Amino acid sequence: MDEHIAAMCEQLIKAVNVTMDAESSQIYRLEALKFFEEFKEKSQLCVPCALRLADKAQPAVIRHFGLQVFEHVIKFRWNDMQQPEKIQVKDCTMQLLSNGTHSILAEETYIKDVLSRVVVEMIKREWPQNWPNMLKEMETLSSEGEAQTELVMLILLRLAEDVITFQTLPNQRRRDIQQTLSRNMDSIFSFLMSILHQNIEEYQKMKGSPQHEMKARAHCKVAVATLNTLAGYIDWVPLVYITSGNCRLLESLCLLLSEPDLQLEAAECLLIAISRKGKLEERKPFMLLFDDVAINYMLSAAQSADCSASSETQPIEMMERHYVFLKRLCQVLCALGTQLISLVGSDVKVNVPVNLSKYLEALLAFTTHSSLFLKSSTMATWTSMFKHETLSQQPVVVEVALKFLRTAISNLLKMGFPTRNDHPSCQYSRVDFDSDEDFRYFFSLFRAQLGENVRSASRLVPLEAFQMAATSLQYQLGNAAPLVDGRCSLFSTPLLEWDAVTVFVECVLSQMFHSLAEEKLPVDGGVELLQAVLSYNSQDPLIMSCVISNMSALFPFVKHRLQFLPRVLCKLFEVLTFEAVQENQEVKAPRTRGVNNVRRHSSCAIIKICRDFPQLILSYFDMFYNHVKTLFSNDARLTVLQKYALVESLVLISNEFKDFEKQKALLDELLASMMADWTSNATKLVLSSPAMFLSFVGADQAASEQHQEEDPVGTNRGRLGFCLSCMLAVVKRSRCPADPEAAKAAGFLVGHSPSGSPIYRNPCAPQFLAFLPNLLALIKTLNSLFAPENRAHLSENFTKVFDLTEGEKNVVLGLSQSVLDSYDTPAFKTNLERMQFFLTQLYDNCFQILGNAGVSLQQEFFDVDRLAEEISASVFFSLDHVPDYRLRPIIRFFLKQMVVSCPAKYNDSLLCPLLGPLFNYVLQRLNVKWQVILQRASVNGEEEEEVVVSQESQVTEEMLEEQLVRLLTRDILDFITACCISRKYPETAVKQEEIEEEDMMMDAPQASSTAAVTNELTELGKSLMKDENIYMTLLSFSFTSLSWRDATYCHRTASIICWTLLRPVVGCNLLPEAVSWFFVSVLKGLQMHGQHEVCYASLSLLAMQLYESLRGRYTDLRTVMTQIPNINIESLDMYDRGLLEPTAQKLSEKKRKEKFKKLIAGTVGKALCQQFRKEVHIRNLPSLYKKAKPDRDLLCSDETTGLTALFSQRE
Repeated sequence: MDEHIAAMCEQLIKAVNVTMDAESSQIYRLEALKFFEEFKEKSQLCVPCALRLADKAQPAVIRHFGLQVFEHVIKFRWNDMQQPEKIQVKDCTMQLLSNGTHSILAEETYIKDVLSRVVVEMIKREWPQNWPNMLKEMETLSSEGEAQTELVMLILLRLAEDVITFQTLPNQRRRDIQQTLSRNMDSIFSFLMSILHQNIEEYQKMKGSPQHEMKARAHCKVAVATLNTLAGYIDWVPLVYITSGNCRLLESLCLLLSEPDLQLEAAECLLIAISRKGKLEERKPFMLLFDDVAINYMLSAAQSADCSASSETQPIEMMERHYVFLKRLCQVLCALGTQLISLVGSDVKVNVPVNLSKYLEALLAFTTHSSLFLKSSTMATWTSMFKHETLSQQPVVVEVALKFLRTAISNLLKMGFPTRNDHPSCQYSRVDFDSDEDFRYFFSLFRAQLGENVRSASRLVPLEAFQMAATSLQYQLGNAAPLVDGRCSLFSTPLLEWDAVTVFVECVLSQMFHSLAEEKLPVDGGVELLQAVLSYNSQDPLIMSCVISNMSALFPFVKHRLQFLPRVLCKLFEVLTFEAVQENQEVKAPRTRGVNNVRRHSSCAIIKICRDFPQLILSYFDMFYNHVKTLFSNDARLTVLQKYALVESLVLISNEFKDFEKQKALLDELLASMMADWTSNATKLVLSSPAMFLSFVGADQAASEQHQEEDPVGTNRGRLGFCLSCMLAVVKRSRCPADPEAAKAAGFLVGHSPSGSPIYRNPCAPQFLAFLPNLLALIKTLNSLFAPENRAHLSENFTKVFDLTEGEKNVVLGLSQSVLDSYDTPAFKTNLERMQFFLTQLYDNCFQILGNAGVSLQQEFFDVDRLAEEISASVFFSLDHVPDYRLRPIIRFFLKQMVVSCPAKYNDSLLCPLLGPLFNYVLQRLNVKWQVILQRASVNGEEEEEVVVSQESQVTEEMLEEQLVRLLTRDILDFITACCISRKYPETAVKQEEIEEEDMMMDAPQASSTAAVTNELTELGKSLMKDENIYMTLLSFSFTSLSWRDATYCHRTASIICWTLLRPVVGCNLLPEAVSWFFVSVLKGLQMHGQHEVCYASLSLLAMQLYESLRGRYTDLRTVMTQIPNINIESLDMYDRGLLEPTAQKLSEKKRKEKFKKLIAGTVGKALCQQFRKEVHIRNLPSLYKKAKPDRDLLCSDETTGLTALFSQRE
């Protein structure tokens, strides 16, 4: 027998060496792996061979394989082994723990790990019932030396992780082990603390002595392992173990923060402990950490963070370890702050700590650290601190708010890119971020958080914050760093400083205007600052954009000094026509992106001022209007977007006329030339013919890439773009007064509806109704352009003009767009880009006009004669050729807006005739596309190895196509929801923190559940349901889409739409085939998406609702259920009896859900990583902790029931 074992071991060793040898061929390696698997599955020599291979005389790799075999035997053969064999395996394992390893410093980590796994696998199967002395054996083992103590720590840690954290056991075994751990927690915690203190003391005694260096390192390693094990238990044990003895454990951990070799593990333990939730009363002892000893250690570590971590004399590994420690310490401080914020001001009556100032200093030290991650980690705590009702009023918090504001500007500087070396934070960024794009995204989130905190701090000290903002801005205006060559790049110091100061000024001023009374505002200082900004000029568009932002932030001061309003407007109009001056340039160059951005910024600032302060602008309306007319007269100075902004601004001001006729007269004058051009016969011909339209905009002509002063087709495009943008501005902004009395007095009221609601007219209605016919003609033509016969008219330069631009593709795929140094590139690199932008804007504007018309004009739009037919003939024309990315604006900009704004009286005459054919078409279109995607996925799965690099572009196109289908599907879901579903949210006031942790741990899904949302049909939904064809289309769409490859869409459809649509007809006579189809569709959804927990919950609930509601009248549902793989027919019969028999005991909804989920378990799909995984079966043992049922036999009870007294004779 020994010879067989030796021979087999020799073969296994050779096979292991083959797999680990880099020179081995793939064929040999696969043969070796196949040999391993066959040996582990079939050989009877596994245990003796594993023991021989695990002998410590063998190389570490061979020992590791032997222990893996040992683990495999326990996991997959334990149930088939006899009791003597189990005892033998257990004894051999304990022997390996005792003397089967090298010293603690010499042994490989992976050997310790696999050996601990072997022991834990036995514990999971036998403890406590069949191995009651396990804990005592572990305690005895730990007395044999440091190596054994470390192994015991690893075993206890892995046991807690498997049972509590990962819960990799059947429920009964998990409960048995967890309850046994809980009952023995006193001894376990005492044991852990004893080991920890003993080894720390020994380590501190020996660490400075050269002759005891190895012994000190051994004790340190045991202490580290013990701290890691403590971290695995602190997360779930009762808080009393953590807070006992005046938080002695936490104070000890704080002391370890000064030990470089132990501080990281100590900080992780602290973090887990302080992050605990639970009842406030139980968390009150955490406030002891604000005592002198603990807080001083944390403050010392925090204040030395930046200098110690950035020391260039330390090895890289030490620097990275220390940086991780700083992250944990920062999180500890934030968690401690969370506890403080929860307790102070609550019912438990906790006083403000005396050492609060030291805590805030420590937190501020991390806020001023060079690492962006550490700064960001403190933001949420500052937010809660500055907004806390009690803490924010403390003088020490007010004082630190001033310090926080002083550091804010430097923190707002966008510096520290990982690819650069111009700031101390760059070295930290190289650890935290993979690329500049990652850094930029994270910095944008950080800046948003910091801006919110600047506003919160400014609320506490508004005047001091304004003084800081004024000082910083004055410095930039007078002493900013000089520009190189008169221009900035995105990394230029002057621009970065301007950008940071601008954000700071905006945050401070917005909060000051919101929180301070008018009489307390520093008007003189604000106006002086505004004058300085108005006097400043720069030839750099990026800096001028910052100037515009500061001017907008300071504009509210103009209310107190109206004489400055003309200067502000003149400055904005000046920047509106900003041009970058370039020397020695004879031919006018195209505008760069930077120039376009600053002009757009000025346009937005004008719109914002006219929207927020229309009464101020009204007093200077004539000046404003004359300036606009001057700009319009010089057509070349303005782009279409800038003209749109000016028209929008004028309409916003005109709303303050409060006079219908005056407002209408202005709109007539403003739109006169545009309407004449738009309604001309020539324009009508162009808009009605695809070929003429392409010729008119120049898409059928070969275009030169050279910039030309005169471009006729460019002028044509500008005319069309201006007409549409001008009408969009008018329709979007033209409104009657919000006050009913003012609207009536101004002549807007024209009558009342039968229900008594007022009916108003819009001044832009006549112009829009005249504009509408050609708009619909243009929409029809634009849809026709995608047809092959019209694409044939495109010139060679513009064959891809209908494709998505690169920027649009990145947005669809969720890819970041690089903006580095793009400020000085032309806005459009090619004529193709310019044409793509024009057509996209034209298409979007058409549907935005229609969508806003319903909101703005109401019945004046919906009363248009034959509106449904006109929309069908134009908007829905040639949809088969319209790509998905052009179908989305129809849904989002027009149809959804129209449905939301349309009065209910138009449901039957307008919306139902439009939506019925649309829903039918969309269902067919999306169903075909998802079938293609599903087939493509299955083919790619089979031929995955044949994919080559040359197919990368094809794969990208397929990804783009699939993502577009997914986005369109979600848009349709949102649209159907808007049409049919009204969601009602219940009022909930549950304090999640107050839920006891034991309940959360044992029954997490129930603890986290929220009150159900009620879904009901809207009035339009009820109208759609009246038409059987539309109703069946919606039902078909909803249930078919459950099995499309989009888990997010599936969850939302199953939880919101399906049952809401089906519920009204549950009591009607449905076809048995239809009922079966509905149920099968849900089961298909489970097969596709059941591996996702959220989808599983919503789909299983929908399936149960269907089954329980319809099972009584449709026996076909049982037939469907019997076809589910591995279903228990007896359980199904019991479930049916509970539903169908009136006398059957009714179970609670929770129990019915559990039973039904077990019935349909065979349909639930598995994730790919789970499909071929070998199942581990752990048998349940007789439970040790069954609750004794109370004796309910009243006849056998000695207790007095009270019945005798009830019927006794009254005295």
